[in-house]
Amino acid sequence: MEYLLGIDIGTSGTKTVLFDVDANTISSKTGEYPLYQEQNGWAEQKPDDWWEATVAGIKSVIRESKVDPREIKGIGLSGQMHGLVMLDSKGNPLRKSIIWCDQRTGNEVEDMNRILTPEKLIDITANPALTGFTAAKILWVKKNEPEIYSQCAHILLPKDYIRYKLTGEFATEVSDASGMQLMDVSKRNWSDEVLDALGINRELLGKMYESPDITGEVHKEAAAETGLAAGTIVVGGAGDNPAAAIGTGIVSEGSAFTTIGTSGVVYAISDKVAIDKKGRVHTLCASVPGKWTVMSCTQGAGLSLQWLRNNVCSSEVAEAKEKAIDPYEIMTEMAAQTPIGADRLIYLPYLMGERSPHPDPDCRGTFFGLSAIHERKHLIRAVLEGVAYSQLECVDVFREMGVNINKMMICGGGARSDFWRQMFADMYQCPVSTIKAEQGGALGAAILAGVGAGVYKDLEETCKKFIIKKSIHEPVKANSAEYQKYYKLYKELYITLFDSYKKLAEL
Repeated sequence: MEYLLGIDIGTSGTKTVLFDVDANTISSKTGEYPLYQEQNGWAEQKPDDWWEATVAGIKSVIRESKVDPREIKGIGLSGQMHGLVMLDSKGNPLRKSIIWCDQRTGNEVEDMNRILTPEKLIDITANPALTGFTAAKILWVKKNEPEIYSQCAHILLPKDYIRYKLTGEFATEVSDASGMQLMDVSKRNWSDEVLDALGINRELLGKMYESPDITGEVHKEAAAETGLAAGTIVVGGAGDNPAAAIGTGIVSEGSAFTTIGTSGVVYAISDKVAIDKKGRVHTLCASVPGKWTVMSCTQGAGLSLQWLRNNVCSSEVAEAKEKAIDPYEIMTEMAAQTPIGADRLIYLPYLMGERSPHPDPDCRGTFFGLSAIHERKHLIRAVLEGVAYSQLECVDVFREMGVNINKMMICGGGARSDFWRQMFADMYQCPVSTIKAEQGGALGAAILAGVGAGVYKDLEETCKKFIIKKSIHEPVKANSAEYQKYYKLYKELYITLFDSYKKLAEL
C-alpha cells in the first residue's frame, strides 16, 4: 500500500491526516496551542508549539494506522498565511511569530506606501500594503526590535518553519509567499525592486518553488523524532486557503469556495492575473501551477460566533454539554426562530479590524439597531447574517472584476451548519455545495504531495476524481430579495461609521 501525509498548521491547531492514494482518511490527529495577545490588536504564536503539535500528530497517525512509515510516499504542508517566523543563524526562533490577524503595523503600512506608492505596490505585488501581510511585520521588527532583526538569518512562513524542521531546507512556494507582499506576483518570484526599496535582504528569504515541487527530504533527526522514514519527500504545499482550494476541487477558472473558520475567505481561480486596483481583495499565485487566485479575507468570521458563544451563550454551552452536542447546533436552531434581518438588528463583524473589502485596522465589531425586544436568538442570527454579508460584499467585488462565480463550495467549521449554508446560497444567489471529505487543507496538501511523488499524474484530473459533492443548497429567491434589503444598509454602515472608528482608535 501507498499513503500520503497532509499536515495543516492552522491558527487554533495543527491537523495531521494520513490518506491512502484514493484520498480516503486513514487516521488523523489535531493538536492545539495558545494564541498570545499581549496588547490590543496583537496576535502571536510560538513556532515550536507548531512543531510539537506536528510531531505529536505524525506519531499518532502512524501509531493508530499501524502503517509502515516507508509506505508514506510524500508529505504536503499547508498552513496559516502571512505569519512572520524569524530564525537566527542556527535555525532557532528569535521571537514569537507575528501571525496573520495581528494589526500592529499601521505605521509600517504608511511607510510602504510612502516608499513605493500604493500604485506601484499593487502593480508589483497585486495587493495594497496591508497590516496583515508579512512585509509590514518585517518592517515593524526592524524598527521596534532592531537587536532581534540584526540577528535574523532566515525569514519563513509558518508552514515553511515545519518544512525546515523536517528537511533542514529554507524554502517556500508561490501560493503562500505571494501573501508576504514581497513577490512580483505576475512573474511568480521575489521582487528585487520591492526588497531593495524596503531594505530587506533577499538572502533572508527561502528558495521559491511551485506547490507540487519537491523541496526536500525528511532528515535523520526529524525521522527519529517523528517516526517518519528518512528520505520521505516533502513538497512545496500551499497556504491554508490555496490548499483548501485543492481539497475542495477548486482548481479551474470559474470555480470558487467560501471557508468559514476563524477568518472568512472567498477564493476563486483565474487563468490570468486579475488585480483590483482599489485593493479591496487580494490576488495571489494559485497552488495550481500557471494559475492565479482572487481571494478575500474577513478577519472575524467564525471568530464572531465563537466570541458570542464564549461571552453571551453560557446557558447554551451548558445545555450542549449535558446533551453531548455542539453548542453551535443549539445556537443556530435559536437563530432559525427569528426572521431574516433578526427583527432589524445588524452586526458588523470587525472584531479584529478588517482586510476585505475594507482594509482598515481600526474598525470594530458593531451591533446596530439593538433594542429591548432583542434576545440571544436575535444576536445569534445577526452575527450569522453579518458574517455572510461580509462574504457577499467580497463576492460582489469579484464579479465587478469580471471573475464570474456561478457555483460555490463551502468548507470550514461554518460549513457544518445547514442553516448557515442555506443563508449563503440565498445571499450569493447561486448553488452552495459541500464535499464528502472534510479534510480541506490537509487533503489538498496530500494531493500536492501525491503529484510531487508521481503517485498522481495530473492535479486537476485527480481533484475531479476524488472531490465528491455531499450536499447542494439552491438559493431561495424570496429569501434573496429579503436579504438584499438589509444588505444595502449593512454596506452603508461601514461608510457611516468610518470617522467614528478612527476617533475611537485615538481615545
